[in-house]
Amino acid sequence: MSLERVRIVLVETHYAGNLGATARVMRNFGVSDLVLVAPYARPNSSEALRMSTHGQQLLEQCRTVADLGEAIADCVCVAATSALDEGRFREQTVGPPDEVLPKLLAAMPSGPVAIVFGPEPSGLTNAQIARCHHLIRIRTSRDYSSLNLAQSVAICLYEMSRQERLMRDPNPPKSPIASHASQERMFAHLQDAFEAIHYLYDERRDALMHGIRQLIGRAGPTEQEVRMLHGLARQLLWTARNGVPQPDLPASPADPDSPADAPPSPPAQETAE
Repeated sequence: MSLERVRIVLVETHYAGNLGATARVMRNFGVSDLVLVAPYARPNSSEALRMSTHGQQLLEQCRTVADLGEAIADCVCVAATSALDEGRFREQTVGPPDEVLPKLLAAMPSGPVAIVFGPEPSGLTNAQIARCHHLIRIRTSRDYSSLNLAQSVAICLYEMSRQERLMRDPNPPKSPIASHASQERMFAHLQDAFEAIHYLYDERRDALMHGIRQLIGRAGPTEQEVRMLHGLARQLLWTARNGVPQPDLPASPADPDSPADAPPSPPAQETAE
């Protein structure tokens, strides 16, 4: 599944910059079907083209129609957008993007779907919203709820793209968690290091180490992360023994991707005691 069947419908857009910015964000998310309903702004204006940034082709091929009905006639599911969600026409179908947009995705195999955005000064009318199946309200501060047109398009397309990926691959592969034995070696290494810098001592020693084990264990560390923690332990041990940061060291058979724990010979520029 992709977003090729998603249509962006802009109703009576006033500002050419918003046409261009919308074309740009549509290009970002692989959406190419743009329909303008009775626009005041011209899609071929210099301001629209300037703001489109690699979306000029969408402006060149967009359709202009006289009314909303013509723009969505062949669509199987349509969602309007509005910052206002009160009143009989709006309260029954309103929801945030993550609730509404999956319904459009589910309908896409049957045909085109559309997201409708109203004019900048006033938004969609009740009559226009009534012609749509759903209403999207992007939750913002009640003190100032009106978003820029292109920003609203970006939020909706981002959420639709995210939901589409979840539907396509609900359980994306994750890096495997390190084995218990590997984690135990890492914990032992860390414990030695923490004791060397006197982070673990007295009667709190066991309880504090238990807390560290729980903290790291809950994260489900991967083998790469276990190696990283071995590196932390190694640096702490070296600094505790030598008082200076550790230089580059050869690999250790027990930790093949990390330097050995044992202190090496002093660097060439120093004289061994």
